[in-house]
Amino acid sequence: MNDDELTEEVLRAHAGAADPRLRELLAALIRHVHAFAAETGLTHEEWMAGLEFLTAVGQKCDDKRQEFVLLSDVLGLSAQVDKVNAADGATEPTVLGPFYLPGAPHRAMGAHIGRTGDGPTTLIRGRVTDAAGQAVGGATLDVWQNSANMLYDVQDPDQPRFNLRGVFTTGPDGRFWFRGVRPVSYPIPADGPVGDLLRAAGRHNWRAAHVHVIVAAPGYRSVTTHIFDAANEYLADDAVFAVRDSLIKEFRPAGPGDPADVQFVVDVDFALARAEGA
Repeated sequence: MNDDELTEEVLRAHAGAADPRLRELLAALIRHVHAFAAETGLTHEEWMAGLEFLTAVGQKCDDKRQEFVLLSDVLGLSAQVDKVNAADGATEPTVLGPFYLPGAPHRAMGAHIGRTGDGPTTLIRGRVTDAAGQAVGGATLDVWQNSANMLYDVQDPDQPRFNLRGVFTTGPDGRFWFRGVRPVSYPIPADGPVGDLLRAAGRHNWRAAHVHVIVAAPGYRSVTTHIFDAANEYLADDAVFAVRDSLIKEFRPAGPGDPADVQFVVDVDFALARAEGA
């Protein structure tokens, strides 16, 4: 039995999957994995090292950290999936990241999602529209970011749960505004197997400063995206390949006419595409 015959036998063994999409995905995975092993002349030692690495990735996951998401991010797979699924006319998506926490509290429009000391108070404001520029009322913005100490709440025992997180709902005009802090660059976790991989590849583990947002509304496709600080040094070399030019925004110093309690202002709009069948 040669390489091609083995691959065909394995494909036939999985051809009975009842779900056609599962059947398609399994077939493509089998072909690519077999081709990878043949192309690289994969040794038994390398194969076992790979399995041990994936085992270690799984063992590093818990309710506060998702090492497999981190692995997907640093390999650029998360960014590639985002590109494949981007909707025409909508805000560009980018990675969810390993620190998303569902269940953030709903906050009043304009509220501050953090605390004094988390960083310079920043007013983030704009509008949610459809792809044609019409306002989308009732849209939710699920927002999260890190503190000035470079940590998310799930990493930092000194931050209360859901610090620098919040959910906001737009009115009929699609407008939103809330207070956060100016984000800072931070290193993605390097104390696990993904960190070992980065070091072996000679790569750094720094992310460009950003605020995370998931924008959703009934009848529309949700978008997971970022707001990047235009002044940040890692825009051209983000560790997880997440920066998109359209998501880079100016964090301008507050001036006359801005609220007295804010130090920076960011203007950013989000566009949603209609869901299929909506």
